[in-house]
Parts: sequence; C-alpha cells; structure tokens
Amino acid sequence: MGSIGRYIFRTTFGAFLVVLISLTAVIWITQALRDIDLLTNQGQSILVFIGITGLIIPLLVLVIAPIALFIAVSHTLNKLSTDSEIIVMNAAGISPWVLFRAFIPVTIVVSILVAATSAYFAPKGLRMLRDWLTEVKANVVSNVVQPGRFVNIESGVTMHIRARQPSGQLLGVFLDDRRNPDERITILADAGDLLENESGSFLVLRTGTVQRYQVNRRDPSFVVFDRYALDLSRFAAGQSAVKYSIRERYLWQLIAPNPNDPWLIEQPEQFRAEMYDRLLAPLFPLAFVVIAFAYLGPPRTTRQSRTTSLLGAIGGMALLRMIGFVSSVIGVHVPFFLFLQYAAVTAAIGGGLFVIYRGIIIEPPAFLINGITLITERLTRRFATS
Repeated sequence: MGSIGRYIFRTTFGAFLVVLISLTAVIWITQALRDIDLLTNQGQSILVFIGITGLIIPLLVLVIAPIALFIAVSHTLNKLSTDSEIIVMNAAGISPWVLFRAFIPVTIVVSILVAATSAYFAPKGLRMLRDWLTEVKANVVSNVVQPGRFVNIESGVTMHIRARQPSGQLLGVFLDDRRNPDERITILADAGDLLENESGSFLVLRTGTVQRYQVNRRDPSFVVFDRYALDLSRFAAGQSAVKYSIRERYLWQLIAPNPNDPWLIEQPEQFRAEMYDRLLAPLFPLAFVVIAFAYLGPPRTTRQSRTTSLLGAIGGMALLRMIGFVSSVIGVHVPFFLFLQYAAVTAAIGGGLFVIYRGIIIEPPAFLINGITLITERLTRRFATS
C-alpha cells in the first residue's frame, strides 16, 4: 500500500488545494465587494483594502476546508473508478477497508488545519480585522476627508471641509450627525485642528455653532462657541476601548473564560454554543471522508450507476453540515441541541465505517432509480422536441 497510498495522497491533497483555493477566492471576492467603500468613500489604497478584507480568509477556510476535502475525495474515487483501478485493486485482494485507510493521512492533515484555524487563526484574523478597521476609522478625519467632498465617516455621520492648510488646519468645517433618530446635530466651524494625545484623538473646532434638532421640539437650539473639542472616539472607538466578541475569542478563552468577562455574564449560552461548535469542527473532515467513501468507495461494474451514489453522498454531507449549523443556532436557547450535532457526526462516522468495513454497497431503491431515469428521459425528449 506504500505506492498506492502516496498516489492517493498526492491526488487527493492536490485536488483539495485546488478546490479550497478556488472556493475561498470566489467567496472572498463576494465578501470583499461589500467593503469596497474603503476605496471609494474613505480613500484607502488597494493594499489596505486587500489586507483588511483578506483577514476573513481564515474564517472562510474553517467552513470551506471540510467541503473541499469531500469534493477532493469524491474526485479521487471517481477517477479511480473511471480508470477501473478500484476493480483492479479489489481483484488483487485489496479490500475497500484497506483502500479507505489510504485516505486517512490527508484527512488528518485537513483536520489539523481545521483545528488550528478554529482555535487560533480564525479568531486572530477577526481580531486583526477589528483593530485595523478601528484604526482606519480613527484616522478618517486626518487622512481621508478631502476639501470640497462630502464624506460619510460613519453610517449617519457626514463631514465636509472647504480647505486644508499646509499646517494641517481644516477650514470651513461641516459635520452632520444623524445617528440618533430623535436628534440631529449639525456643527459649523470656521477652522479646526487635529489633536492627539494619550486620551485619544480630538478635533478642536474654533468659532462656530452647534445646531440641535429634536423630534419633540419645533425649533432647533443653537449654541455659539469660540472653541469646541470634538472627541473622534465617538465615531470610532480607540484601541483601548476595543472589546472582542465571542467569535473573536481563542478556543482556550472559551473553554476557561474569565468569570468577570462582561460577555460571559451577559451571554453565557453564546459562549457555550461557540465552544461546542469549535470543538466539533475538526471532526467534520473525517465525517465527510467517511460519507464519500461509503457511497463511492466500493467497486462497481459499468452497469452500476455512480451518479445516484454521488448524489447520495452529497445529500449526506449537506444534511450533516445543516444539522451542525441548526444545532449551533438553536442550541443557544436549547442546550440539548448542542449535543445533537455530536450525535449526528458520531452516527455518520460510525455508520460509515461499518459500511466500509463490511464492504456494503449503498444503492438507492430500484423504484427510485427507475423514476429518475423516466423523468430524465421525458425531459430529454421534451427539450429535443422544442
């Protein structure tokens, strides 16, 4: 099995990398387009845009890697079957169980990748993403606001300046804050200076007015000022104020959290659900490989269709992944469902290993195959006629 094992590992792992990179790239692009305002509205460079949006890649890999492994194993088994290599191996005395063991090394590699990503790399990427976005938003006034342009520095907050002096002083400052639906604040100032110290970033405005429009009042209120300090942390919290969410915690912080953690006190069920989901993640690659091999691994003759077996494998994989998602969501409120995903994964692995060890060929009932064939023929004739 040495040469066969190496051949299967190369084929499967190569296909896994191709599928993983392709799916991750496609999904990353769709997610990155949602943050395109970093380039358009906030004037960031393409390198900053790629760097910020690229930090979600570990989270994408965590979800995509088991599915990519399933596709790679299915591709390898289909290739072995198409080339009649499975039948030759079976004729040479290599049982499906022995052939299945050749897929274990690549499964272990992917499981380690998923475990490391779940425990450290995914939350680390989300933490860096939060820190970087906070830094970009904190510097938006000093680096992004351009003279003559109305810039949305945050949802509901618009800023405009008439000019920027070589010294950095802003002239003709306009700031409109509509974040509070019950109150609108408009600030007009002749000039403004940016000030940074250990307390944070401030915009010191000079000679202007503050206009407040409240819903329950007919007329606005005006406040004339000679000097007005605006705390920029109101629009983007400083680094010291960053509080990481539950998804941004490392695995060991979920297993042994700080008893005084505000998130733990407010949402202990969210902590529990996230911990169970992270611990289960490395088992999905093994479960998907077992499902794929249970359906596609046994030797078949040319008269036995592999299409229905492939559909069955895809259906089993999708059902197991769906049970995991649903259990994590419902388990936040009903803890019993958190154990349902463990039971489903255990049943899939145990049942699949039993089928592989006994050499059982999983095939759908004859009436189902005949029904699918009949429907396919009817559709073919209809399209051919039209």
